[in-house]
Amino acid sequence: MLDVTRLRVLAAVARHGSVTAAAEALHYAQPSVSHHLARLEAETGSRLVQRSGRGIRLTEAGRLLADRAEEILGRLDAAEEELAAHAGLRAGRVRLAAFPSALGTFVPVAAAAFDEAYPGIDLRFREAEPPAAIDLLRRGEVDVAVIFTHEDVTGLRTEELFEDETYLVTPLDWAGDGLADHRGRRWIGGCERCRAELLRACAAEGFTPDIRFTTDDYVAVQQLVARNLGVTTLPGLALAAHRNERVRVVPLPGRGRRVLVAVAGEAPDPPATRALTEMIRASSPRPPAAEPGHRVTAGRATLP
Repeated sequence: MLDVTRLRVLAAVARHGSVTAAAEALHYAQPSVSHHLARLEAETGSRLVQRSGRGIRLTEAGRLLADRAEEILGRLDAAEEELAAHAGLRAGRVRLAAFPSALGTFVPVAAAAFDEAYPGIDLRFREAEPPAAIDLLRRGEVDVAVIFTHEDVTGLRTEELFEDETYLVTPLDWAGDGLADHRGRRWIGGCERCRAELLRACAAEGFTPDIRFTTDDYVAVQQLVARNLGVTTLPGLALAAHRNERVRVVPLPGRGRRVLVAVAGEAPDPPATRALTEMIRASSPRPPAAEPGHRVTAGRATLP
């Protein structure tokens, strides 16, 4: 059976890139780290590290085991916290990852409700786009992730929260309610995945957008549009988080994304994880709730 302490040492070497840095992070003596690595190689019968110049690097077997070690250690840490809180939601920790516009809208509502209901639980959350959030979840570094579609969620348990509709965003005086109406305009693209979605949507309309600017900051995107520098598309959550009064928005039916809450492992979930997912579900918005006059239907909103 593999020794947990030695797995922790290997994971630290992989994370920090050297024996010296791993020893400092773990508060071990450097010879102790080298000893644990040597013993782990003996236990596994595999060479896990090799010298590279004045330092070392992981072999292919070492990288494989280090990745598994991160996952195992994350699960062990979570198990210890669950046992500490077995008598109820009075102690422990729960960790959440969510993408930026979720953190700018409904996630703080859920976090505040959780914090008020369970003051003894150490709630921590971090910003992460879906691919990174899914990786953190699989590695056991977070307990809950708020993500959206277009990602591989194999091995995770997910629940759909709502449909986040996509909107065409143009300057106030630019006419045209469809993507193809702006085929001759300059376009503003978001992150790599968002640009890919935009290219696919425009291709379906028979043209390729002339993307002149790229930024995943939805405040900056709207400012560029407001200055007549181009048109773009944004999800409803981004418009709910920030709405520039100098832009015009038009819903694009069928172009939305599904927002999900995801957890790893088999049910039942630990009490704190279950409570947080319930808070997230209860706080799920009907975006974009930015102005009077919105027509809200079944977990989504459209602008008049």
